[in-house]
Amino acid sequence: MGKLFGTDGVRGVANADLSCELALKIGAAGASVLTSAVHMPRILLGADTRLSGDMLCAALTAGICSVGGDVIDVGVVPTPAMAYLVRQYDADAAVMVSASHNSMEYNGIKWFDSKGYKLSDALEDKIEEIILNDLPLTYPTGTRVGHVIVARRARDQYKDFLKSKAQEWFDGLKIVLDCANGASSGIAKEVFSELGAEVHSFADEPDGNNINDRCGSTHPERLQQLVTELGADVGFAFDGDADRMMASDECGNIVDGDRIMGVNAIAMQRQGCLSKDTLVITVMSNIGLKKAMEQNGINVVETRVGDRYVLECMRDNGYSIGGEQSGHVIFLDHNTTGDGMLTAIQTLNVLKASGKSMSELARVVTIYPQVLVNVIVDNADKQAAMADTELLDTVKRVQELLGDTGRVLVRASGTEPLIRIMLEGQDVKMIGEQAVAIADVLLKKYKGTIKE
Repeated sequence: MGKLFGTDGVRGVANADLSCELALKIGAAGASVLTSAVHMPRILLGADTRLSGDMLCAALTAGICSVGGDVIDVGVVPTPAMAYLVRQYDADAAVMVSASHNSMEYNGIKWFDSKGYKLSDALEDKIEEIILNDLPLTYPTGTRVGHVIVARRARDQYKDFLKSKAQEWFDGLKIVLDCANGASSGIAKEVFSELGAEVHSFADEPDGNNINDRCGSTHPERLQQLVTELGADVGFAFDGDADRMMASDECGNIVDGDRIMGVNAIAMQRQGCLSKDTLVITVMSNIGLKKAMEQNGINVVETRVGDRYVLECMRDNGYSIGGEQSGHVIFLDHNTTGDGMLTAIQTLNVLKASGKSMSELARVVTIYPQVLVNVIVDNADKQAAMADTELLDTVKRVQELLGDTGRVLVRASGTEPLIRIMLEGQDVKMIGEQAVAIADVLLKKYKGTIKE
C-alpha cells in the first residue's frame, strides 16, 4: 500500500494527521477517479458519532462537489450500512468517515465501490497518486458543479435489511446491547425490539466525545456485568462503527469472534448453506477453533491478519463465512463487509432454533490459553530479526515441544516497531516461559524491549 491508505482506509488523529485539507483532496481525487465518460459520480457519505465527523464530512463533500460529483448524505449510520446502501441507491461509491474501535480523537476515511466492497488497491493507488503528486483536476462551473442530496430513509432501509435476516421472532429472549456510544446507538435497540426481544441497551447516548470510551467491543466488562445482573440470555457489544461484535453468554463469559464463527459455521453446515464446507479465519484465530472445525468436518482456510484479506479470500474462492477473533465476521451471502448487528442476528437465529443456552452453544469451541508478548524492535531491524537463524531455530524448538496441542506465531507488525510473539497451548505456565525464551533472542541481539 502507499503512504495514505492502509488496510482499512486513511486513518489518523483528526485535524492533525487527517486534516480538512487532506479530506477535501481525498474527496476530489476519489470522485475524479470514479468519473466515467458517461456521467459524474454519485457518492454516498456517512459517518459515526465522533465530534470530528461533521468537519471531515463537510470537507469531503466540498471535494466531491468541486469536481462535479453528487453527494448522497445518509447521516450517522454503521459502516456495514454503507456497504448495503451503496447498492440500494445504485451509487458509484460510498465513503464512510469513521475510525472504528479507536478513541474519539482519531477518525478515518474508508471507500466502498458500487458493489459494496472496499476499493481495489489499484483505485486507491490512483487516488493516492493524484494527492501525493498534486496532479491537476478538472473543476467544472455553473450547472456542472455537484450538489448534496439528503437520504432521509437510509437509516430505516438499513433497519429493514437487518430485520429481514431474522429467521424467526426473538420473543422470549432477553438481550443486553452495548452500542459503544457509536453508530449503532440510534438503530440497534429498535431493530432487536422490533424483532420481539426484550432489550436492555446502554452506551447509546453519543455526545461526540464518548465513542468507545470504556464501552463497546474492546471494553465488554460492563456488558458482562449487566447480562448476569439482569438475568439476560445473551449480550452483544458493538464497536464505534458497528462492523464488529463481541458477545457475552448468560453467565457473563465472553464469547469472542472465534466462537461466534464456530457456532455459525456449524449451523450453516447443518442447514446446507456453508459454501464448500469452509470457514475463513486469520492466523490469529485460536487453535481451538481449528480443532473444533476439524471435528465437525469443516475446512479451515487461514489468511493474513485483517478483514480485507479474509474478504479477498472469500470472494476469490466462493466461501460464505469468515472473520477475525476480534469479532469482525463476514456473512458474504448477506453483506459485503463485517456487520456487528447482522452477526448478532445470525447468532440469535442459531440460539433460538437450538433451544440451547449461549454458553452451551459456545462450548463447541474450546479456547486454548494464549500468551502474547510484544517486543519493541526498531523498524530498520525488523526484517533482519524475522530472518534471524537463532530466532527461527528457537521457534522451531518450541513448536516441536508443543506438538499438535499448541502453536507458535511470530510476526512483525505492519504499523508499529513491534514483533509480536503469540503462543497457544494447554499449559499456561509453559507457554508463558517459552514465549519469554523466544523474546530473549530479540532482547539480546536486537536491543529489543518488551512492551508492557
